Amino acid sequence: MNHATDHSPAEIAHSYRLGFTVGEHSARHLRRILRMFLARWDMAELTDAAELALTELIANVVRHVPGRRCTTLILRRPDGLRVEVTDGCPRPARPAQRGDALAEGGRGLLLVEALADRWGTVEVPGGKTVWFECDAKP
Repeated sequence: MNHATDHSPAEIAHSYRLGFTVGEHSARHLRRILRMFLARWDMAELTDAAELALTELIANVVRHVPGRRCTTLILRRPDGLRVEVTDGCPRPARPAQRGDALAEGGRGLLLVEALADRWGTVEVPGGKTVWFECDAKP
């Protein structure tokens, strides 16, 4: 189970978890894995938004997490998809303030907010989990 959230055994049965050190090209590989699962789960309509949101979360790890270590969880939910990225950096993830054109960080989280139906962060021992959910269309 993820440190930040509790999932039922049925949800975990339909999930993918990978812990690794990310680099400049890691998001491309994770997008491919995400796309494969969404197609298999008949949720291909979520692909564009979920891929872009995942890319932003991985980019934040590459830019801000010393050592670039993280764990990514892709989880099928009864009503859609949840993606979690857990890292060992205690610095909170915060979106830029709206209207701050000169902000140097946090713009990716504004994008995640716009793409996902829900998103958030949860503190975990020694770090945090940033997550988003996309609801499947009936």
